[in-house]
Amino acid sequence: MAGDVYRDRIIISNDTRFLSLAREFTQRMIRASTLSRTEESKIILAVDEAVTNIIEHGYENQKDGTIEMEIEAGQDQFRVIIRDSGKEFDPSSIKDPDMDDHVKKGKKKGLGIFLMRQIMDEVKYVFKEGVQNELILVKNLKKKPEEKAPSA
Repeated sequence: MAGDVYRDRIIISNDTRFLSLAREFTQRMIRASTLSRTEESKIILAVDEAVTNIIEHGYENQKDGTIEMEIEAGQDQFRVIIRDSGKEFDPSSIKDPDMDDHVKKGKKKGLGIFLMRQIMDEVKYVFKEGVQNELILVKNLKKKPEEKAPSA
């Protein structure tokens, strides 16, 4: 990541009551970046889905774990790193749903990973044996065309 990078992190309890803290933290970091308001709401949704999945599936609603979020907002990328010590789960093992079938069956859940993939440019997962899960969500920032210097 070239240029200025704003980096911060928070640790929240793995309880849905703390999702608002994760959203507020993400929003604050987005506003320190060059991302647009349109991108802001999408990225907050992707992060919200990731953290919710960790709470509901990784910890299976246990109340004794934590989720660490680290965000790097740079000129080239907006990177969210989410770490937890819940059970191992690799999102790449989940195929994208058939949306027609999903709607026909009236399903209301099961789109979190699909949404993350649609919103973010990269969704990477790393499991560190005996330590933690690490989910990395990356949004590449669009480069603005260079301003040409006026000719003399």
